[in-house]
Amino acid sequence: MKIIYKNMEVEVQENTTVLENFKDIINEDSNIIACNINNEVKSLNYILKDDDEIELLNTSSRDGGRIYTRGLLFIMAMAFKDLYPNVSLTVNYQLSSSMFCEIENEEVTEHMMKKIKEKMQEIISENLPIKKVKMKKEDASKFIEEQKTLIGRMQLENKDKKEVSFYFCNDYYNYFYGVMPISTGYIKLFDIMKYHDGFLIRYPSKKEPNIIKPYKEGKKLLSTLEEYEDIYRILQISTLEELNNKIRNGESKEIILLSEALHEKKIANIADKITEDKNKRVILIAGPSSSGKTTFAKRLGIQLRLNGLKPKTISVDNYFVERNETPTDEFGKYNFEALEAVDLKLLNDHLSRLLNGEEIEIPTFDFKEGHKYYTGKTMKLEDDEILVMEGIHCLNDKLTPSIPKEQKFRIYISALTVLNIDYYNRISTTDTRIIRRTVRDNQFRSYDAKKTLSSWYSISAGEEKNIFPFQEEADAMFNTSLIYEINALRDYAIPLFEKIKKEDKEYAEAKRLCEFLKYFEPILIEDIPKNSLLREFLGEGIFEY
Repeated sequence: MKIIYKNMEVEVQENTTVLENFKDIINEDSNIIACNINNEVKSLNYILKDDDEIELLNTSSRDGGRIYTRGLLFIMAMAFKDLYPNVSLTVNYQLSSSMFCEIENEEVTEHMMKKIKEKMQEIISENLPIKKVKMKKEDASKFIEEQKTLIGRMQLENKDKKEVSFYFCNDYYNYFYGVMPISTGYIKLFDIMKYHDGFLIRYPSKKEPNIIKPYKEGKKLLSTLEEYEDIYRILQISTLEELNNKIRNGESKEIILLSEALHEKKIANIADKITEDKNKRVILIAGPSSSGKTTFAKRLGIQLRLNGLKPKTISVDNYFVERNETPTDEFGKYNFEALEAVDLKLLNDHLSRLLNGEEIEIPTFDFKEGHKYYTGKTMKLEDDEILVMEGIHCLNDKLTPSIPKEQKFRIYISALTVLNIDYYNRISTTDTRIIRRTVRDNQFRSYDAKKTLSSWYSISAGEEKNIFPFQEEADAMFNTSLIYEINALRDYAIPLFEKIKKEDKEYAEAKRLCEFLKYFEPILIEDIPKNSLLREFLGEGIFEY
């Protein structure tokens, strides 16, 4: 029997696994943790079939990194079950190559962390097999009832799933949404540390899979995430299951109204903060792709007007350098996301003149020709006006060195998802943004999901370099996520992802997102306000873009 590996035919025996056939390669690269078979992510226990095309995945890959994190969380939960069986453990959100977790029924102490770490190391050193067990829904329902557990229960409500799966390791069982390592020994590096009222479970980054870097504190980000737990307490929603139940019970309008009211309140608070400081002359807004920056800026502008300030917008996009001056990346392609791609001299000259009360002529950048031209459009800043500028470098002071710091108000925005599927499976902020962008690209740019997915991770690389390192420099953070948004986006996004063919390299990601979306109960789009930030992606909003 033959398979394809690295574009070459390889002879393998029938009914053998990936691990059996590639053991030497896997032993040589200790970071290999799973595989991609015909554009689907599989475990190393996958039994090869004739003409399979295989790629080995290590922890520096997107999917490999996810699998490593799942395996680590499984082992952590297993250690808690053994040492502290009566605590309720929740995996809350991601913070700098870490997951922030909390427990109920017992205080987190340094002694507890030491014991859990030792137990996890013991489980890892024993290299215990992690086995996936599939059950019919009827059998799974009985199992869940007998065990008096909530683990895996969401699968029973998913109409598209014919079976329910659990992962077993010795007598311990749990469920994580996605492929797992085949044994505990594949988790090589981790740390666990007490943090605030919970703890951090730490793991290597995909860029540096062989080290755990010192933890970089993100106090403002943590504070912003914690703020949004308020709405969940008000709504009595801590998991997707609870959200789905409320939607089925006809409570969706209340959920939408309270979520939108929280947005309005937070935006008004930021506007008040800006207005209170009379030195602030320039508002700088930055955030990763599909954060909803445009709608946020418009809604902030309305709140500023109520406070007696008139916002005027200037676009960084009109201040690119000429095409022949554009820097290139390591592949020789134009790097439009580099700071050097911006005509910093001209931009800062114009900003300084505006703040001095002078009139400027604004350029318009022609992206097709790679050239700035002038149409006679001018701008002047009056005493009751404040300048608003949005762009990926806006939190970086190197973009605006001519403006004194006391005159700047920097805002970081992102869709910081706090809602979890259940107590162990979190909803990724990145997944939320991918789904948003996929729907918007199709609605307004006629792009298919394949095009969106193929470009996403080059966009992410730019964000990792140009936005995230500066997020703690912000004077304010705004979380653009809405508790109900994936329920609203699901029926738009699923058909788009389902169009991606199995032979496409984006298929594995599309399939994962499709399966994820099907856990969400749909919500009526008509109930979403016309000024909602979500309208930037769904359309039919009140704002012009």
